[in-house]
Amino acid sequence: MERITLADSAGFCFGVKRAVDTALHIKEKCNNEIYTLGPLIHNNDVVDFLKENLIFPIEIESIASLKENDTIIIRSHGVSEKTLNILKKNNLNIIDATCPYVENIHKKVKKYYDLGYSIIIVGDKNHPEVIGINGWCNDSAVILKSGTEPCSISNKVCVVSQTTERQSTWEAVLTKIIKTSKEIVAFNTICSATEVRQKSAEELSNKVDAMVVIGGFNSSNTTKLYEICKKNCKKTVHVENLLGIPDEFIKDKTIKNIGVTAGASTPDWIIRDAILKMNDNRSK
Repeated sequence: MERITLADSAGFCFGVKRAVDTALHIKEKCNNEIYTLGPLIHNNDVVDFLKENLIFPIEIESIASLKENDTIIIRSHGVSEKTLNILKKNNLNIIDATCPYVENIHKKVKKYYDLGYSIIIVGDKNHPEVIGINGWCNDSAVILKSGTEPCSISNKVCVVSQTTERQSTWEAVLTKIIKTSKEIVAFNTICSATEVRQKSAEELSNKVDAMVVIGGFNSSNTTKLYEICKKNCKKTVHVENLLGIPDEFIKDKTIKNIGVTAGASTPDWIIRDAILKMNDNRSK
């Protein structure tokens, strides 16, 4: 009996859903074009859907091209203090859809930076969330991705994490810091939804013959789900939507049970369409 099982926790997280709902709600009340600072979420299908509704991404370098009182939405990843001030300086109608959990990190970083602590961020230095967090301590943070990087760490540090980081990475970095610093304030700011989603993917990928991980290729949390599943299940694929699922994967007769999970920026309709495609093709 062939089965397709969806992980208990998969798809939109609270912060992403809130950002998308906010954008669509604002559009209902506004006849003008609306802009998001960068892609609202890391999912091309959703970004295209928003464009169809006249909600367009714009980069900070192009902000000057907007008119006074144009509406701009800050995405769930949040922005730096400097970027926020640029938006205010241009007299734009700012809608802040920063995830509350990310905003909480901004407040902690600013508070302890002002108290004289060096800031350490566990995460990817190129990720917009980390760039935004770093902007609340004057871009002075030490950013660690694995805990093995050579770096100079001061005696008095405040440590936070990218919300989508892996628990094992957080623990590895803390182990390194404990050996070098005397005064440590550490906030495990990995989002609980991220932990639950990763645990759910871990459990399912140990029980099935193959895994399909659905989400944007530029999505940090989806990539981590793929890494977790691939470690447990050799036949794991990462796709953005149903079009990416290889035919040979669906028709592989050695695969009896397929597990499915999805990143925090993957809407229900993309997950549903992918599962329907696999069900239809495997029943033929």
